[in-house]
Amino acid sequence: RAGARGAAMEPECRVLSIQSHVVRGYVGNKAATFPLQVLGFEVDTVNSVQFSNHTGYAHWKGQVLNSDELHELYEGLKLNKVNRYDYVLTGYTRDTSFLAMVVDIVQELKQQNSNLVYVCDPVMGDKWNGEGSMYVPKDLLPVYRDKVVPVADIITPNQFEADCWLSRKCFKMAAQVHVMDMLHAMGPETVVITSSDLQAPLGNDYLIALGSHRKTKADGTRITQRIRVESPKVDAVFVGTGDLFAAMLLAWTHKHPNNLKVACEKTVSAMQHVLQRTIKSAKVQAGEGNKPNSAQLELRMVQSKKDIENPEIIVKATVL
Repeated sequence: RAGARGAAMEPECRVLSIQSHVVRGYVGNKAATFPLQVLGFEVDTVNSVQFSNHTGYAHWKGQVLNSDELHELYEGLKLNKVNRYDYVLTGYTRDTSFLAMVVDIVQELKQQNSNLVYVCDPVMGDKWNGEGSMYVPKDLLPVYRDKVVPVADIITPNQFEADCWLSRKCFKMAAQVHVMDMLHAMGPETVVITSSDLQAPLGNDYLIALGSHRKTKADGTRITQRIRVESPKVDAVFVGTGDLFAAMLLAWTHKHPNNLKVACEKTVSAMQHVLQRTIKSAKVQAGEGNKPNSAQLELRMVQSKKDIENPEIIVKATVL
């Protein structure tokens, strides 16, 4: 009986996640590991930085991993022959040599496993009040564009980051669809623009995300599925949401490999559950009339376990 039960088990799926780590709170690996584990993945983490907390607080302390130290950790895995992965996930990086080392590792892992999927959240900058600004050094831009994007399979830029790569600004749906096509041409099969400037049909209180999945069939024909997702804006500044989004998109695209619509609906719906729970809790902690602080706005991750594992679909995607 035990044998029969074992035979029915899903094959192990292992993720190498190279991201930042905080002692307190949820960003980087702390935001990605728990949801991936809840959804059944084995997660091996390399902490690109180890900070006391995220940098939105008044104070933070900690250490930064350099490219030599990353290489050394990877060598240890290699020597023990435990460097076989199904996925690589990366997020915020400030250093060009570290990013170049990540690319080397991804390429080596892809030689071992041609089915490996690299999910890259290219954290470079964003728009505040309509004005875009980088929060990483500008010399990372060509490394992302010329080295990272071509080896990535799934990328999750916001509109500012996508515009930076392609040196253009896009304010219309047709132009943004063209941007996704251009990003496909650079390498990735799946492109999700996590937030855009487009006016949402549902109104100003909604944020638009766009997704595109392009598959080339055995006979050479291409199938492209494109979707639009409108999710309610939440009036607060959260940290770690992009890291959580990329991790859950990895999980749900794995479980629904040919249905980006369902994968995005589950990802965005779970995000909404987490954010609504977080803002509710933060307001209670802050007290009537007070603005919640960074500590109170930390994502309510553990409390959202059931929503992450089996999200009730509260945000629907539209097929374009």
